[in-house]
Amino acid sequence: MDMAQTPSPTSSPTLDLIAGLSIAGLLVPEAVAYSGIANLPPQYGIVALLAGLLCYGLVGKSRFAVVSATSSSAAVMAAATAGLAGGDIGLKMALGAGLIVMTGLFFVAAGLGRMGAISDFIAKPVLRGFAFGLAVVIILKQLPNIVGITPLHADIPRYAFDLIRQIGDWNPYGVTTGFIALGILFAFRPYKRIPASLLVIVLGVAAQQLYGLDRHGVGLVGAIHLQLEPPSLPQLTWSKWLRLGELAFALLFVLYAESYSSIRSFALKHGDDFSANRELVALGVANLASGLFHGMPVGAGYSGTSANEAAGAQSRLAAWIAALVVLVIVLTLLPYVALTPEPILAAIVINAVSHTLNPGALRLYFRWRRDRIVALAAVAAVLLLGILDGLLAAVGVSLLMTLRDLSEPKVSVLGRLGQGHDFVSVDMHPEALQIPGLLIVRPEEPLFFANADRMFTFVRQRIDKTGDASIHSVILSLEESPDLDGTCIEALQELAAHLAQRHIKLLLARLKDPVLDALSHAAIPELSPAPNNWSVDDAVKAALQTDPPHTQS
Repeated sequence: MDMAQTPSPTSSPTLDLIAGLSIAGLLVPEAVAYSGIANLPPQYGIVALLAGLLCYGLVGKSRFAVVSATSSSAAVMAAATAGLAGGDIGLKMALGAGLIVMTGLFFVAAGLGRMGAISDFIAKPVLRGFAFGLAVVIILKQLPNIVGITPLHADIPRYAFDLIRQIGDWNPYGVTTGFIALGILFAFRPYKRIPASLLVIVLGVAAQQLYGLDRHGVGLVGAIHLQLEPPSLPQLTWSKWLRLGELAFALLFVLYAESYSSIRSFALKHGDDFSANRELVALGVANLASGLFHGMPVGAGYSGTSANEAAGAQSRLAAWIAALVVLVIVLTLLPYVALTPEPILAAIVINAVSHTLNPGALRLYFRWRRDRIVALAAVAAVLLLGILDGLLAAVGVSLLMTLRDLSEPKVSVLGRLGQGHDFVSVDMHPEALQIPGLLIVRPEEPLFFANADRMFTFVRQRIDKTGDASIHSVILSLEESPDLDGTCIEALQELAAHLAQRHIKLLLARLKDPVLDALSHAAIPELSPAPNNWSVDDAVKAALQTDPPHTQS
């Protein structure tokens, strides 16, 4: 696609100015809040926000995308670095920076390698199940900041039980503050142009100034030390870099799946050009900058992107204006942000991820009766195994289900429909008539090494089951197979030899060009005549030796 930005016909700097001002009020509180998810100081979220807005504005294509720290990437980063750091805060920060830099490099490499379809490697039910489970984990992890207790266990089942068991110790001031903030955020959700997050921050700071919430056990954000340091790579051992490279793949998939969904959906909605490979490069540059300047992983989160669209953004200028406003807020208002009660930030996080906690996205799979187990397995894996192990386990379940479906011997027996040339499944169309003396079969899945033997065993068993000695020809329609691997060719050769021993001819139909090429090199003697580019009707005529068929293009 054309890599140039397609301007909107109604493009207006004024609208971009309004949008930039609106989303800045949303992004600053979220950036500070997401730092808490990653167990990092608040300034890490601010650095990530500035890096994401500026770098994506320079390289990216979407006029609506707002690239900043996201809740999911913050949770993945926290899980990825916690085990490697072993409680060492300095090492944890160095590992985090290294992880983001590695992720950025992988993004750029994938974009330059034109791997824009990389998110397709994880099935949508897995992604939705993972997102649902991750939202539950993030919300549960935020509740202690509201209720003022510390669960004793880290695993989610016992973590949740600790929250319930200690309900008598919940801080009423924190609970009241958090739930009032949630009420305001939910009430203003339909009005996307109003920065509700900034509003609750202002109200929270005012409540702290008036009532001294910290004196009643309510935690505050604390001082934010934002210093622009020169870009640098963390000093890590080679083994640590190798381990971060493995974890960076998981972070890349999570970031790109979330970003791709947001960017693509709004591009389609407004008829904008979309280049997946360019988005990969843009996200890579943004993450490289964030990692080098000690920020957090960044992606095009749904909340910021949808707010930018709702605010009337017309070009990427809106994101640059937002970056400028964020910089002004950072230079002037950070001391006040430090007075924000922690229940307020927890409420902002819960509100941001709550759109993912929608069972409707999973209910579709139950209504369609497809991939229900995969979606539920993804949710359960995140809740029981943790974020990273849960993602890997969910992807494993998806791959196993795919392999199971592909390896199942789904073969249809075909019959002629009416007096025409169409041959259809006799199970789906009982009115279709099988031709005496012929068995016409069609594998309903592409043949490959894991299912070829099962498919051809079905043919042999079908002949043995009928016990019909009048069958003199078997026609195999391979329209679903774009190519044949070595195992398939060997299995086909064994089937042809088995049928030849019973004086049954094997004819092939609906062959793709790569299949014809492979079989011409294989030169299976039992396939006579040699495979041609026949339709099923052509093969039937050849088997009945009437009206010799003509090769079709």
